[in-house]
Amino acid sequence: MTATTIERPARPHDERPRRPRRRRSGGGLRRMRQATPLTYFALILTFVLSVFPLWWMIVVATRTTTAASQFPPALLPGGNLVDNVGRLFTNNSANFLTGLMNSIIASTTVAASVVFFCSLAGFALAKLQFKGRGFFTVAVVVTMAVPVQIGLVPLLILMDWLNWRGDLQSVIVPFMVSGFGVFLMRQYVLQTIPDDLMEAARIDGCSTFRIYWSVVLPALRPAMVVLGLLTFMQTWNEFIWALAVLTPDNPTVQFSIQQLNESAYSRDFALMFTGATFATLPLLIIFFVFGRQLVGRIMEGAIKA
Repeated sequence: MTATTIERPARPHDERPRRPRRRRSGGGLRRMRQATPLTYFALILTFVLSVFPLWWMIVVATRTTTAASQFPPALLPGGNLVDNVGRLFTNNSANFLTGLMNSIIASTTVAASVVFFCSLAGFALAKLQFKGRGFFTVAVVVTMAVPVQIGLVPLLILMDWLNWRGDLQSVIVPFMVSGFGVFLMRQYVLQTIPDDLMEAARIDGCSTFRIYWSVVLPALRPAMVVLGLLTFMQTWNEFIWALAVLTPDNPTVQFSIQQLNESAYSRDFALMFTGATFATLPLLIIFFVFGRQLVGRIMEGAIKA
């Protein structure tokens, strides 16, 4: 028998061997994006641990003071809210309504001043050329590393020298500028405003403040919203400094809550939790009204950067 060989047809020179195409499988991405039961468990646990203290505070505010020591804790609101609110606003030692108004004034004023002065200083450190710019930038960063408690005693001496002890300006003026705000605005100006835009405004005859007001300030809106909301919440929750410089007759809301603890032997937890609930309401309103805008501004700034 003779073996027959089958000759393969010659391959043209311009024809290249075809490689098998790799199939793009979207199953891996879907599996990565798909939440597992462990993910849901972690989210639910985080939600419960975050919301339960706030909910329990509201529950105790609607009940008597014995609900604070009840075990297992009460989970449903009671019917004593109106009585607790009446006792809260008629308590002469706490002056809760005065503290509430003082906190609104102080937090709004400090937030507005921090946004304005920090954006102005951040613009100067980022775009203006002057001697000592690097030194001042380092000094701002150093102030962020110094604990606030270290400056309490010098600030107290200064408040006594200015005769501001007990006045509302003592909790406003020392916090009208923050190192964090200046550094945040400086970094944002460096990343979002090109030098060509500044030169074009100079050629058009704009002064330095006009460039800041008409060119820089509109571009800083995302960072300004974030800084303003964070500053408002920080000032609202300030307690140590208000306790040091204010008096029970002219308190902030956090100082008023502390004044509700009249006796060291018998504490009215229902009254204290009612005050804490009313002190938390403005922050909750700000979060629900501006929360989406806050996240959107942060994302907008990240995209621009």
